[in-house]
Amino acid sequence: MIGTSKVLFLAHTGQVSGAEKVLLDLIGEARRDGLDVIVACPSGRLAESLPSGVRHVEIDQLGLGGERGVARGLAAVRLVYRWIAAGRKLRPLARAEDTATVVNSLFALPVARVARPTRGASWLVHDTMTSSKQRAVVAISKPAIRLAVSVSDATAVPLRIADVPVIVSHNGVRWPVSRFGGELHDPPVVGMLALLTEWKGHRVLLDAAAMVPGIRVELAGSSFPGDADYVAELSARARRPDLADRVAFLGHVDPDTALQRWDVVVSASTSPEAGPLSVLEAMSHGLPVVGTDHGGTSEFLAAGAGILVEPGNVGALAEALRSVLADAELRRTIADAARARVAAEHDLSVTLPSLLAKLISRQDVAPAGS
Repeated sequence: MIGTSKVLFLAHTGQVSGAEKVLLDLIGEARRDGLDVIVACPSGRLAESLPSGVRHVEIDQLGLGGERGVARGLAAVRLVYRWIAAGRKLRPLARAEDTATVVNSLFALPVARVARPTRGASWLVHDTMTSSKQRAVVAISKPAIRLAVSVSDATAVPLRIADVPVIVSHNGVRWPVSRFGGELHDPPVVGMLALLTEWKGHRVLLDAAAMVPGIRVELAGSSFPGDADYVAELSARARRPDLADRVAFLGHVDPDTALQRWDVVVSASTSPEAGPLSVLEAMSHGLPVVGTDHGGTSEFLAAGAGILVEPGNVGALAEALRSVLADAELRRTIADAARARVAAEHDLSVTLPSLLAKLISRQDVAPAGS
């Protein structure tokens, strides 16, 4: 932390999902360390959640919506202009003496390229780079990236291939916490805690639940405006006869409130998650998690700490749900292993100071190919 008195955090959205929850934790940690904190993000719940003493600099939304065809091309052009405008606005702050710049999301990286922070920018990587669009954004932004800090080993791999300097610092959650679960609810409840966006795999869960009579499904999470068609599709699927009256959309809720209602938690993402907090939160409370076998989810649930299934495989997910709901001893064994892993590797009081120190350190990491 030597030589740093200010931290400029940069986020692409004003919404709050897992990545922004980590950002809010980092902001709190920086304030406890006596650092001045500036947060550049769009207006919205994230800005409204900033603690007292933190300066908010408003910028435009930096992501694409649900546009298609020609409209998407025009939206991409407008996004480039927003990157440039935000970068120019933030340049005096990013280049100020004793300031560390931390980028919290992929789509905010080009802003750092335009802002040209004196020390370069640290990128906290919450997304596994799998698409050509993601690779293009990283390629554009690479000259500004001093260091990428990945929240899982799996997410670091494609960055090393792209010669981005990267280290790993795992996410954490509050510990110790109360143990949930035990006797099943009547009927048993399967829950998913995730934004209602397509790659999170809600369709897969609903189709799997249709194959398991006698269970209830609860989907907790808000949605972006661009995902309105997807949310409507999920609602229509839930009304079909094989799921009628068995699915509830809870909207944005406190995670602990939702978890206490559930017997099994599902993470059905069809693209790799980097380090899903919802999985760690369920594990910490001893709820069995069924997750897709890729990205950080594979690391979290390995060695008996959960059940892993092939991404997008409806039948495999249905079978996993039947197995874990039918076997109390299996649920107990998974819960014990999951809580032990959180205690050993994902205690927020340990991981958070380590993560902040890595993000604002002056120490550089050489690219993988050097």
